[in-house]
Amino acid sequence: MSKNNNFIERSLTGAISFLKESIFADEYAAKRGFLQSLDPRIKAISFLFFIMAVLFTKSIAICFALYAMCLIFAHFSNVHMGFFLKRTWIFIPIFSLFIAIPAIFSVFTPGEAIFIFNVIGLKLIITRQGLSGASLFVARVITSVSFAVLLSITTRHFTLLRVLRIFGIPQVFVMTLGMCYRYIYLFLEVIENTYLAIKSRVGMRLHYKRGQHIVAWNISSLWHRSYYLNQAVYNAMLSRGYNGEPIVADDLKAKLKDWAWLFLSALLFITLLYIGGKKS
Repeated sequence: MSKNNNFIERSLTGAISFLKESIFADEYAAKRGFLQSLDPRIKAISFLFFIMAVLFTKSIAICFALYAMCLIFAHFSNVHMGFFLKRTWIFIPIFSLFIAIPAIFSVFTPGEAIFIFNVIGLKLIITRQGLSGASLFVARVITSVSFAVLLSITTRHFTLLRVLRIFGIPQVFVMTLGMCYRYIYLFLEVIENTYLAIKSRVGMRLHYKRGQHIVAWNISSLWHRSYYLNQAVYNAMLSRGYNGEPIVADDLKAKLKDWAWLFLSALLFITLLYIGGKKS
């Protein structure tokens, strides 16, 4: 009984800790590094070039080269590699891998057979075209997600929201992102405190029927608290002068280094498009 409860406790606290680390990583944006030293607007445009190059290319080698470049940027930006890989390889890339698996079979992608095997009397054929297409899809997802995550963790949250507004993203969209950022943190705190309160009042040994009642009551209570917390967060933001526009203390000023970086990024983007078009 205690082992099961300890497993549940470790799973719950581990999940909450992972979400906090994944969503609220502004300490990396505050470090001194290569990407942190760039103007956020220039950095966002250059990363858009990289992501577009990933989406337009038909070469897995180019995707791997861009991914290696992303890892190099993360290293020189003082981003812990384990933290970065954990954030970029969980959820979306794994989900895309499961989506791409059916495409490797001849039923969905006819072509040259490279593997043939039987499963429960069914003849399954893996084609070269299907395997190549699935690999390219997964490589695109991993590389583009890595660039997007690297941009978010090397740029302060409010600064990134301001950059979105400078690029013409609608105010309601940016405001929703800002509120969600604050609300998710408070919501995680409520879950953690609720679990700690249950543990301190009823202990870990509990009959399953009593446990079901406690879980049902806390789900209902958490729903009501989150509903009212949403309005409370918005009112707190308004009381501090928030009007829908992200406000940052630092003025955004592009330097010569930023313009040189933008020029090199655009040149690399054009070169990769040329190479990819030539190969296709």
